[in-house]
Amino acid sequence: MLDEEAFSTVFREDADEAMALLVEMSKATDESLRAAARGLARRLMIDVARQGVARGRGVGKLRRDRADRGGELDLDRSLPALVDAAAVGGVPALDDLVARRWARPELALCLVIDTSGSMTGARLAAAALTAAACSWRAPVEHAVVSFARTAEVIRPLRSSRSKAAVVDSVLSLRGHGVTALAAALHKANEQLASSRAARKTVLLLSDCRATDDQDPLPAARACEELLILAPAEDCEEAERFARDAGARWHPLTGAASAPAALATLLDRP
Repeated sequence: MLDEEAFSTVFREDADEAMALLVEMSKATDESLRAAARGLARRLMIDVARQGVARGRGVGKLRRDRADRGGELDLDRSLPALVDAAAVGGVPALDDLVARRWARPELALCLVIDTSGSMTGARLAAAALTAAACSWRAPVEHAVVSFARTAEVIRPLRSSRSKAAVVDSVLSLRGHGVTALAAALHKANEQLASSRAARKTVLLLSDCRATDDQDPLPAARACEELLILAPAEDCEEAERFARDAGARWHPLTGAASAPAALATLLDRP
């Protein structure tokens, strides 16, 4: 049985421990317990991630401009020009009319999740929370890629997959051996290549310890912007890699801190 009230008490006392426990329960052999835990985990990850969303969400903004530059006619703002033209039996000039158009998104994000080690409850919770936070922060264009020996796209940059479905896929990830960091960064850059966003960012969730024979630095330096979230207890390699790649990084002290850590990286000048 999953007592949600009891879980809430544990969550208030130690959010990291509670989420790790919930993720482990989502892999239980008992079908009803597994379903209940997975459903609660999806709701919790999305809700907690939303609380960490700060300014600068990656939505396109509605802008008004002269109609000769394209867009949809804004009748309310164009009415004076239309009335004046009708009064003399003429046609208003396009540059006297006002149009509305959506500007390009401010942010496109590609989250890259390292699954080369053991995917414990704590690691899965951190990954799922980060994925949910990315979906809130860049709702128009965000991708999720997991990698070990190969890189797999969980969510393409433009997709109708819901937040819940993506979180569920992340919670289903299993650990593997080889860390093909270069391939993962190449895949992330491929995802972002078609974006029209003003800012294209790869967010790497990893200790950055590549174990294959490919040098990941060229792929890292090819990123328009590379941000790294590394486990606080094992971040020395990530710090070095960030320095060599010209990236910014932040230590991740626990799953619950992931949304705030993402906001810190994205909003740092």
